[in-house]
Amino acid sequence: MNNHEVIRIYTDGACTGNPGPGAYASILTFGEKEKILIRHFRKTTNNRMELLAVIDALKAVKKKHIPIEIYSDSKYVVDAVNMGWLAKWIRKGWNKVKNPDLWQEFSTLYQLYLPKMYWVKGHNNHPYNERCDKLAVEAILKPDPEVDLYYESICANNT
Repeated sequence: MNNHEVIRIYTDGACTGNPGPGAYASILTFGEKEKILIRHFRKTTNNRMELLAVIDALKAVKKKHIPIEIYSDSKYVVDAVNMGWLAKWIRKGWNKVKNPDLWQEFSTLYQLYLPKMYWVKGHNNHPYNERCDKLAVEAILKPDPEVDLYYESICANNT
């Protein structure tokens, strides 16, 4: 399989404080084409940003029958798939799962695309991971952040 037959997704989430202002960046590549996604939020967590980066990247995929590889420095996201946690959470009805809103959305997209998940060590000179990190950190400082409604209405009240 050559580079033109795989969609590669690179993601990173960032948060100033945890919880605090947060953002993510995703870079999707297909052959020589590249698409960058960035969002930033008023108050959220690093794990929510890591997971949302993958969700929004999968939503941006337009080609349905091309293999997808996802590269993330988040063990929270990668291990959920590779260690079987996601399947267990589904079987148990999402009981006691943090961020169930995002995991349920991810689960639907995961079952549609069945991407391969790869962990990359963060801040270790991986070019795409470094770019995503830089873009996410810069985005935190931008004006007019979105509101993470689920987090601010549900999670923040339970801490």
